[in-house]
Amino acid sequence: MTPEAPSGRERESSASFRQRSFARAAVLLALLAPVLAHASMFSGDTLDAVANGLAWFVLVAIPPAAIVAFLYVHILPEKIAEQRHHPNKHAIKVLCILSLFFGGMLWPFAWLWAYTRPVIHRAVYGTEKHEDHHMEVGAKALTGELNPEEIEHLRAELKVMASRAPLEPRLKKLLDDLDALGSMPAGGGRSTTGGKA
Repeated sequence: MTPEAPSGRERESSASFRQRSFARAAVLLALLAPVLAHASMFSGDTLDAVANGLAWFVLVAIPPAAIVAFLYVHILPEKIAEQRHHPNKHAIKVLCILSLFFGGMLWPFAWLWAYTRPVIHRAVYGTEKHEDHHMEVGAKALTGELNPEEIEHLRAELKVMASRAPLEPRLKKLLDDLDALGSMPAGGGRSTTGGKA
């Protein structure tokens, strides 16, 4: 009687058994082999010099770097409020400073406040932007850097603000200058506002 050939499954299991046995033997040999252990790749005076240099680096360079990184992260809400022209950017700055004295507990509130959309400010004052933003855009309008649609948008926003509350003197002057600019003929000069002729 002839012996039967092993099936495919039996061949796979015997091959995987051999592979596992070989892997176990390799791990056992690696564990039994003597290994020379070294605490460092340096030795003698070189090790002392490297250790001293590393200690001085940790003592001298790391604390100032950590302080700079902490302060940079701490003023991020202020920078975000500046970039977004948040109408309460000065209050957010004060909250960041106060957070330093309260162990950073107020910092998350400053972060959230910097990212919130000031809808209540818009409902009360008619704008979501700080006055500095209007002054910057107004300066561009008076020098001729904005197109007529952008100038009209700025003028309309300032008029809405004026209808809700009295404008600051500098914003009132800007609105008067924009009104004077709008009443000039298309080719007229802008010498009264200090812009291009």
